[in-house]
Amino acid sequence: MTDSTRPQAVLPQGWPRPKGYANGVVAQGRMLFIAGMIGWDGDCVFHTDDFGGQARQALQNVADVLKAAGGSGENIVRMTWYVTDKREYLAAARAVGQAFREIIGHYDIAMTAVEVKALIEDRAKVEIEVTAMLP
Repeated sequence: MTDSTRPQAVLPQGWPRPKGYANGVVAQGRMLFIAGMIGWDGDCVFHTDDFGGQARQALQNVADVLKAAGGSGENIVRMTWYVTDKREYLAAARAVGQAFREIIGHYDIAMTAVEVKALIEDRAKVEIEVTAMLP
């Protein structure tokens, strides 16, 4: 991916750089919309009830869909996290950050995190929805 096709973070003049996300992203290419990915594997099996473990698996599921479309983490421009417990999410920040760096690789992504009452799958603690721009 060349610099001219790589999504670029947008930061208004004078604003401090946000930690772990971008305020905005400019991109061009084919759009890929990835449905909410939860912390189970491709066979719909949960291997853990740990928030960090489920977040890692959900991120891996996102990466697998990206790869199937010919993309990678650098193509992600928008990501929304739905979490069932914000305190559990915050407590798992170190594990989530490590998984994010290993699987996605960068933070120049417009991100939102929202606490929700529940997710459709009872064991799910996190659901991640993504928009990517493929060159």
